[in-house]
Amino acid sequence: MLDQLKEEQIVNKVGGRFKLSTLIQKRLVQLNRGARPLVEVVGNKPGMQTVIEEIMHDKIFLDNSDNVIMAIDDAPDVDDRGDGGPSLDDL
Repeated sequence: MLDQLKEEQIVNKVGGRFKLSTLIQKRLVQLNRGARPLVEVVGNKPGMQTVIEEIMHDKIFLDNSDNVIMAIDDAPDVDDRGDGGPSLDDL
């Protein structure tokens, strides 16, 4: 077993052992079907270590429907977007 799976940090990051198991299984299916890894892969074929690294680097997570969502590096942060309204200077 991979050492990262023995630690509570990855379990807490995903939201529990069931969600971690679901995320790993679904992402492994995606990778086996030809999806591109979101982290640098050591070795020829992406596998469990790739998925663990993607989770630890906040590259993948589960949404409320247990679908795998991939983080996009160039997406704006929620904090950077503001509330969408005009600034006080515009009023």
